[in-house]
Amino acid sequence: MKGNDALVDVPFNDPHRMNAKTKRVLRLSFTYLALIVFCVIALYPVLQVVTISLRPADRLLSTSLEIIPPNATLDNYISLFRDRPFLQWLGNSIFVSVVVTITGVVLAAMTGYAFSRFHFLGKKFGLLSLLTTQMFPATMLLLPLYIMLIKLGLINTYFGVIIIYTATALPFTIWTMKGYYDTIPTTLEEAARIDGCNQFQAFYMVILPLAAPALVITALFSFMTAWAEYLVAAQILQDSNLWTLPLGLKSFESNMSTEWGLYGASSIIVTIPVVVLFLALSKYLVSGLTLGSVKG
Repeated sequence: MKGNDALVDVPFNDPHRMNAKTKRVLRLSFTYLALIVFCVIALYPVLQVVTISLRPADRLLSTSLEIIPPNATLDNYISLFRDRPFLQWLGNSIFVSVVVTITGVVLAAMTGYAFSRFHFLGKKFGLLSLLTTQMFPATMLLLPLYIMLIKLGLINTYFGVIIIYTATALPFTIWTMKGYYDTIPTTLEEAARIDGCNQFQAFYMVILPLAAPALVITALFSFMTAWAEYLVAAQILQDSNLWTLPLGLKSFESNMSTEWGLYGASSIIVTIPVVVLFLALSKYLVSGLTLGSVKG
C-alpha cells in the first residue's frame, strides 16, 4: 500500500518532470540545428562547384541561387572526356596512387610491427626521428628532395614521385601501425608459435588480420597523399604525358582566363573515388584512429 500511495502522490503533470523533458527536447533541438547548420556550411562549396560545372561557357558567378541552373548542360563533362586527355590524367593518378598505397601499407605494416614487438639499439631515436619529420612542411623539403632526384636521375619519372609520396606518408602510418600493434596482446603470437608458426607466419596469419582497421587508415592516408598532391608533381613531372590529375586541372587556368566549367566538372569527378573509398571503409575508420592512439 505504501508503494501504491507513493505512486499516487506523484502528480502526472509534475513541473519538475515537465521541465526536465522540456530541457531534453530543447537540447536535442539545438543539437540537430547545429548539425544542420554545419552540414550546410560543409556542403555549400560542393554544391557551388556542381552548379558551376553545369553552367554553359565559363561563367563563375550567377544571379541565380538554384543548384541546378535553368540552362544546365553537360557540355563541360562531355568536353572533358572528348577534347582533353582527362582519361590519361586519371590513369596516371590511379597508377601512382595505387603503387604508393601498396608500398606504404607494406612498409608501414612491417616497420610498425618491428617497432612494437622488438627491442633494438636506436628504437626510441628512430621513432622520435620519424615524428620529427612531421614538423617540417613539404615546401621546406622540396629543394633537397629535388636535388637528390636530379643526382639519381629520377626527374620526370613516376618512380621519383612515388618515392617522395611514400616517404611523406610513412612517418604517420608507421606510428599508426605501431600504436595499433601495441593494443594486440603478445600472447596471441606466443600461442601461434607454440602451434608451430615461425615469427613471420604469426605476424602474417594472426596479427595482420587483427590489424585490419589500422591497415585501412594506412591505405587511405597513403592514397590521399598521392591522389591530391600538386606541388611535388609540378616540379618533377615536366612531361605533359606524365601529368596526374592535379596537374591536369591546373592546366585549365591561364593568365588571361580560366575554364571554370571544365574546372568544376573535373573537380567533381576527382572527388568521386575518394568519397567511394571513405564510404566503403567507414566502418574501419573510427576503430583504426582511436585504438591506435591508446598506447604510444
